[in-house]
This record gives sequence, C-alpha cells and structure tokens, in this order.
Amino acid sequence: MGSKYTKRYTEEFKREAIALVDSTGKTVTAVARELGISSKSLRGWYRQAKADWGESAPGEPTSAEREELKRLRRQNAEQAKTIEILRKAAVFFAKESDR
Repeated sequence: MGSKYTKRYTEEFKREAIALVDSTGKTVTAVARELGISSKSLRGWYRQAKADWGESAPGEPTSAEREELKRLRRQNAEQAKTIEILRKAAVFFAKESDR
C-alpha cells in the first residue's frame, strides 16, 4: 500500500539486477544508476537475496521467516480483538446477572 508513485518491479527484474551486482563486481549504487532505479531499493533486494541464500549477517530473517512473522502478527491482532470482545461480553453479562 505504498504511494501512487511507487514503482513495482517484477521478481525477474529484481533477480537480474541482483545478478548484475554479483557478476560485474560493480557497486550496488553503480548498477542501480545504470538501471535507473533507486540504490536503496536494489540494496534492499540484494540484502534480502543474501539472507535467503544464507549469506547474510546472523539474525537477518529470510523471506520465508518474514512471511511467517507477518502471518503471526496478523493472527495475534485478530486474537487480541477476540479477547477484547470476550472481555466486554463478560463485563456486560456480569452486570446483567447483578440485576
């Protein structure tokens, strides 16, 4: 849900850009400049690819781990809403039984 000006790149384009960095020995910034993309974007893709290949710094999550984390956070938010509804219902019924 980025801004309407955010460009979307295909996975194939990202893979090829990452391969250019690896095969040419050029810096990420130089390759990004040649391709006409943001060096920040290419750097992020490159880091994520390294993490997926197991070549990243310790503690850097892989794409699969990131997806699982997103799923778990969504599930956690849904459960928190359910708990809040149940808490309110318990308070309501406790007041009703006192009458």
